[in-house]
Amino acid sequence: MRQVTRRDFLGATAACAAFTIVPRHVLAGSGQPAPSDKLNLGCVGVGGMQGGSDVNSVSSENIYALCDVDERNLNQTGAKYPNAKRYRDFREMLDKERKNLNGITITIPDHMHASVALWAMERGIAVHCQKPLTQSVWEARLLTKAAQKYKVPTQMGNQGYSSVATRVACEIMWNGDLGDITEVHSWSGGGFSRDITAWPPVEEVPKELNWDLWTGRAPEHTYSSKIHPWNWRGFLDYGTQMIGDWGIHQLGPANWGLQLGSPTSVECTAVEGVNPATYPSYSCKMEFPERPNKYVPSGKMPPVTVCWYEGKMAGNFKPPEGLTGEDLKDFNELFVGTKGFMGTGGRGESVRLTPESKMQGFKKPPEVIKRSPGHFEDWIRACKGGESACSNFGIAGPYTEWMLLGAICWRFPNEKLLWDGKNLRFTNNEKANDYVKPYFRKGWELKDVVI
Repeated sequence: MRQVTRRDFLGATAACAAFTIVPRHVLAGSGQPAPSDKLNLGCVGVGGMQGGSDVNSVSSENIYALCDVDERNLNQTGAKYPNAKRYRDFREMLDKERKNLNGITITIPDHMHASVALWAMERGIAVHCQKPLTQSVWEARLLTKAAQKYKVPTQMGNQGYSSVATRVACEIMWNGDLGDITEVHSWSGGGFSRDITAWPPVEEVPKELNWDLWTGRAPEHTYSSKIHPWNWRGFLDYGTQMIGDWGIHQLGPANWGLQLGSPTSVECTAVEGVNPATYPSYSCKMEFPERPNKYVPSGKMPPVTVCWYEGKMAGNFKPPEGLTGEDLKDFNELFVGTKGFMGTGGRGESVRLTPESKMQGFKKPPEVIKRSPGHFEDWIRACKGGESACSNFGIAGPYTEWMLLGAICWRFPNEKLLWDGKNLRFTNNEKANDYVKPYFRKGWELKDVVI
């Protein structure tokens, strides 16, 4: 193992692990391909911010079909995979190819994640869905239940969950090096469409784009190049802004290491730039009660407060006593414990104690979590009969639920919203409950999943 510097403690490189080769006869009749077989994969969303990259990430398998509402994306990515069938409507692809597809990737705007994922799962097709798993809390619970019911391999695309550093961060927490962790802070100053505060002027729809299919379940609006293909994430009807774009990466170590589950409350502590079209800058805090954790000697973890800051509000976070801004410059997540501090960076792909003097003589804790072969590889292995992927929907669904409470709370600044996770509702604000379940345009409704 290479020597680890203090400033680059356990960076992003994931440990490589070979697939377990299961004899073909063991899997016979299970409906799962043998590990030596190539999967037939369909890719929904093959352009834009991440679509082409995700197709390439699973190209070790057979790219059987491509689907995109924008013909320009289909043509560009299709040129690399000339044998792949092409579709514009995911429903047509999944219905026609349900017997031919082993799995799909979903790399489209947030508001359509749940619709495509559920359609595939109902047809027995495995799903890799980009983060955030869904745009709404209700949809996250829906996919959690769907995963229990249909039992297909699933994975959310929060790649940091597969990094060595995220696992080491968990092991540091469980080893007791930080003592009791009482606070977590995470911030992202970026954003999409921050300069837009009203619906953009109408534009002619490009002839290659099916705007009706792109709109899907969302309310009908006129097309704008300020939305598709790049900036939809900042719009209330389509995205989740930075908490769903980077927050769900950054807070991965906290979710896993602290075994967070469901909070008891969420409160918007500051907000700026509220308007009817796009997300404002805001900060919020969520309170989590005492939780069981089989990895710590006591079997439980104390209450913890998780704070999120995005857009202009990212500048509001001040280092806690004992730290300076210089101590935080390489991080986007900070753990505050009774014995010290720990920071993580990127998508949870780097970790170290802070201030840096705390790294002198520090020894890594014992390895508890098995290292990953890679995020997409983890899902592919599950599709071939291996263990469940690390961010399967049974994990990603509850994680997405609590994260997206932040995307609701800014509408009610300085009000502590009490959250009943079991029943998926706020107990002290009925108006806030209006934002738990999304709007469904006629013909695009999703029914609840009964287990």
